[in-house]
Amino acid sequence: MRSVVFGAVRPPPSTPTADLVRWAKTRRRIEHDYRELKHGLGLDHFEGRTWRGWHHHVTAAQAFVTLRRHDPRVHTTA
Repeated sequence: MRSVVFGAVRPPPSTPTADLVRWAKTRRRIEHDYRELKHGLGLDHFEGRTWRGWHHHVTAAQAFVTLRRHDPRVHTTA
């Protein structure tokens, strides 16, 4: 299976290269966070029936990951 990557398709010609690099890094951070939510917290196993329920679950999981990331007592391997 091929991996498809999306990004800014046609930014204005005056867009600084530093902005393009920052946007690319932001996309990678979002993908990393989603992968962490999926594998670390079981987000891919959620079987909610409504958009609202799924949204609440994802929000709570993201809040947990963010608080955990900023906790100085937690040791990460990455």
